[in-house]
Amino acid sequence: MWLCTQFGFFSIVQKRPGEFHVRARVRRDLENLAGLGGSAWEIIETADADYRFRIVVDQRAVAAILAQLAERIDYANFKGRIHSLPDQAEKGPAYGKLWGNLLALQEG
Repeated sequence: MWLCTQFGFFSIVQKRPGEFHVRARVRRDLENLAGLGGSAWEIIETADADYRFRIVVDQRAVAAILAQLAERIDYANFKGRIHSLPDQAEKGPAYGKLWGNLLALQEG
């Protein structure tokens, strides 16, 4: 699952039963995520991995992460919100491309 959020970009996958990797391209994004719930997850850095940064959590933690993200949606326009956040604004062009590519699929 890909999540584009005001706190960062994340990829969540299940590597083994009950073992979920919440992955990020930017360490700061996982630090933002940990700050939402006051969690002290170990951020693992692997230089040659597809996603350089990750935390490993169980399914309950994934559900809590998703709930925390949902509870903090307080904007009417996602792209506008991203552009207003100093630590996320650099993702604006990438999100704009994603938005455009998905719009092209919608329009056939």
